[in-house]
Order: sequence, then structure tokens, then C-alpha cells
Amino acid sequence: MVDIFDRIMGTPGPLGQYQEFADGYYMFPQLVGEIGPHMQFNGKEVLCWSLNNYLGLANDPEVRKADAEAAAQYGMAYPMGARMMSGDTKYHKELEQKLADFVGKEAGYLVNFGYQAMVSILDCLLSRRDVVVYDAESHACIYDGVRLHIGRRFSFKHNDMEDLRQVLKRATKFAEEQDGGVLVVTEGVFGMSGELGKLDEIVALKKEFNFRLIIDDAHGFGTMGKRGSGTAEHFGVEDGIDIHFATFAKSMAGIGAFVASDRKIVDHLRFNMRSQIYAKSLPMPMVMGALKRLEMIQTRPEIREKLWNITHALQKGLRENGFNIGKTEANVTPVFLSGTVAQATHLVVDLRENYGIFCSMVLYPVVPKGTIELRLIPTAVHTLEDVERTVNVFKEVREKLDKGIYPLDQINNKRISFK
Repeated sequence: MVDIFDRIMGTPGPLGQYQEFADGYYMFPQLVGEIGPHMQFNGKEVLCWSLNNYLGLANDPEVRKADAEAAAQYGMAYPMGARMMSGDTKYHKELEQKLADFVGKEAGYLVNFGYQAMVSILDCLLSRRDVVVYDAESHACIYDGVRLHIGRRFSFKHNDMEDLRQVLKRATKFAEEQDGGVLVVTEGVFGMSGELGKLDEIVALKKEFNFRLIIDDAHGFGTMGKRGSGTAEHFGVEDGIDIHFATFAKSMAGIGAFVASDRKIVDHLRFNMRSQIYAKSLPMPMVMGALKRLEMIQTRPEIREKLWNITHALQKGLRENGFNIGKTEANVTPVFLSGTVAQATHLVVDLRENYGIFCSMVLYPVVPKGTIELRLIPTAVHTLEDVERTVNVFKEVREKLDKGIYPLDQINNKRISFK
């Protein structure tokens, strides 16, 4: 018999193996100061490209005022209890309906956290007889939701529609044999690469196969589409999306999430989604704050235009200088370099300590071995000067990487900065 704690200590996991040198700097770093492009890290000011504050609403005066007034009026406890028992209010319902209207659905349902919600939605929708089909590069919340499913599950190659067609053939056969249905899950915008899910082509497959489609549009809501309602609007396939899901953690710079669909489906989730039935209601300041944020997304398109101006300038500058930024069509801007884990640590320290640039570093197993991804998140509150500075700095650190200045196998565990 094995002691569980002994087993855990012996298997730290793909990220935990780096804890000793990474904790507090590469992982779990602490950014200090007012949320925005310029913050403090490790005692120095840095130009920050790591916050999902797409529209810059985190410190918008109107948003801060709405948050403060709601906190002063209601506190953080109201409403007390779960929605079903004692935690419902007219403002929760108002926000749900406005969100549903915005994404072109009949009804909506608020949930407390995006990650938790996607896991719970999939668990609630699927029976053991159903088959779930999902993109192989889906977010971890989708993976965890799928893992809970005790029926059949199939992944299809990332954004590969021919592979999806073949998978749907198998999924349909299994579903028919078991008297079940088929649910396809994908993302509107893939958060690590900025690629768009091929929603138009997936919806077109409904002409060949009988399935329902749910999308996670966390990075598309507020940024994609003419009105900013999301990736489905961008592709013009709102009616083909059966369930629309998005979080408040990106464009709305808040906490919470929502799911929208036909009223009968939303009612099923309301009365059967255990994570919400047994969870405390979303506090009033977050609800009132979300109402203000949604209003601003709908009434101030110039904020979204500024975001896209910065995004286009950043991506254009990187491409013109020979950087590989993959297939991004959204605001997420990955920069792919070749190098070892050790080289990546030195490069990131150099960026932060000598150049004052803070961005996220992504390594294996998220990307292939030998690949370094520097993930940039442009926002509406960045400037063109920020873009120019960053592109020039990236050119310098790439040159250092190519010349072998960063050690191949000596991890920078002392935060030694290169001069």
C-alpha cells in the first residue's frame, strides 16, 4: 500500500518539477501597482504584456466607480446563499438577460468562475449514452469537463475539419448504438495561439451530421465581431452555435462567467448544474460591475478599435522583423523562438531585469520541446510607443539567443541578469 502523500512528493508534475527555481519569478510572479501596461515587478517598473485586460476596463474610472458604489451599498456578502435557495436578485437576472441578448440567445445563466463552469456545464449536459467530441488543443477546463464524462469521447486534430468529419462519423455510430447524442466542443479563440476556431466550417458540418455545438469564447467575447459580441458574430454563425459560453475574466476584467442558449436548455442548467446549485451566489459588486462593463462594451466601440489598432501594430511589427507569431487572428500574440528551457530562463530574466519587459513564458508540455513561446496580450491602454519599444527589445534578445549568449543547460535559478 502506498501513502498518498509519499506518492505526491515523488511525482511533482510537469510544472511542479520546476518549483524550486521558478516559484515567485517565472511562476506565481507578483505584479504590483495599478493594473495597466506599466507596473512594478521585482522592485522595478516593467512594461507589462501579460494581463487579459483587453479593453483596459480594470482601472477605467467609470468601472471603478461602479465597483466602489456597489461595494459600499451591498458589501461583498449580499446576496447570501446559493441562487436557488436565497441568493437570487433582479440584478442577477437583468445581467443574464442582457448578456443573452448581446450574444443572440434566448436566455442566459450566471456562473461564478469560468473554469469551474465549463467543467460543470459539460457534466450537466452529457449522459453516459452521449458522445463528446472536442478540439485536441482545447483549454484545460474543457479537458477536465470531458474527463468527467463516463461515456465515449473523441478528440479531433486541432482545427482540422476533415479529421473532425471522420471523428463525427465514428461518434454518430456510437451514439446511435447507445441511443445517445453528440456534443461538439471547441473554442472561439484559442488562448495560447490566438487562432480562431473554425466555427463557420463546424456549423456547416451540421448539414451532414446531427450534433449540438458549444463554444468557449473567453477570449472572443468583447473583442471579436462588429459589435464585440464574440467569435460567432465574427463568422456570422450565431444561430449555429447551440450554447455560447464566455467569462468575465478577459474583456470585462472581472470575475464570473455566463452561459447562453435556448431558454429550455438554460433552465435545465439552472436546475441541474450542481456546482451552482451548491455554490454561493455571485456577490452584488461583481454583478453591478459586470453590468457597467457590458454597457461600456456595447456603447464605446472606440475602446475595441484602440485594442485592434495596438494589436495590428504589434503583430505587423513582429512579422516585418521576421518573428514567427503563428496563425493568430485574434489579440493574443505568441512569439515562437527556438531554445532550451535553460535558455528561456535567461532570456526572460534579461527581458525583465535589463529591458523592463514583462510577458509570459510558455514551455513544454504546452508547446513542443525546443520551443519557447513568449505570449503577449495587447490591450486598449497600451500605446504605439509601447509597441515600438517591445519590437526593438525582442530583436535584441533574439540576437543574443541566436549567438548563444544564453547558456544552453544552466537554468537561471538565481535570477542573474545579463548586461
